[in-house]
Amino acid sequence: MENKHKFKNLKERINFYFEDVETFSGRLTDFIIIGLVVISSIIYVILSYPLPEPLRYVLENTDNTIMIIFTFEYILRFWVAEKKLKHFFNIYPIIDLIAVLPLYLGFTGLGFVRILRVFRMLKLIRFIKRKHLVKRIENEDVYTLVSISFVLFSFIFVSSGLIYFTEHRVNPEAVATFFDAVYYSVVTMSTVGLGDIVPISTAGRIVTMVMIIGAIILIPWQISVFLKRLIRATTKIKIVCPHCGLQHHDKDASHCKECGHILFSPDRKG
Repeated sequence: MENKHKFKNLKERINFYFEDVETFSGRLTDFIIIGLVVISSIIYVILSYPLPEPLRYVLENTDNTIMIIFTFEYILRFWVAEKKLKHFFNIYPIIDLIAVLPLYLGFTGLGFVRILRVFRMLKLIRFIKRKHLVKRIENEDVYTLVSISFVLFSFIFVSSGLIYFTEHRVNPEAVATFFDAVYYSVVTMSTVGLGDIVPISTAGRIVTMVMIIGAIILIPWQISVFLKRLIRATTKIKIVCPHCGLQHHDKDASHCKECGHILFSPDRKG
């Protein structure tokens, strides 16, 4: 299938592999980037724990190498973009830029720069909408649930990173590791408020307020999205789109509402 595509220049070839979801090369590109994001995020968490210096050195250099790869990805995506100004201010390139900035601004001595590392997890948002990455999930409702779970997980991960950064140095006994920050975030978002961890810095309190407001908005919104999907599913029939895999459509639908692919010819009877 990949051989059918004719590329006029290198830009078209690179852009194809970034955007393609059908060929093996396109999917492999996605999975490599996803794998690097996951590895980098795991390293970020591990580095919050006391480690032997040799191991810390290896992990930090591995993380820096991944950031360099992400830098090349960012540059290449910008290079192949037809409308560069529009691309620059798109949400995904902004997240990509934020993810690599700590590597290049770390030498400035600005402590807040390191907090940007936690946002690298958000790079996965670009890929979660591509259904081929979870194509084994045949039920559309389950796919929606997976997407919602990822959004909530990302919110908890970023919030925990912000809490760890703002509280660890000033309150190391309460927020000693990243897990402590995750525990605090979950307890706070669930409005349980056990009180065993209390932010003492102004920045930590601001993050907590934003976290609570975000949870009040995000959680009901995501639940409503899932419930609406369930309600809509009861009024549709199973017609599987051969292109994107969307399984339920209106009875009289001739084109997929997700990708626009033809489901059947307009003159089809029944």
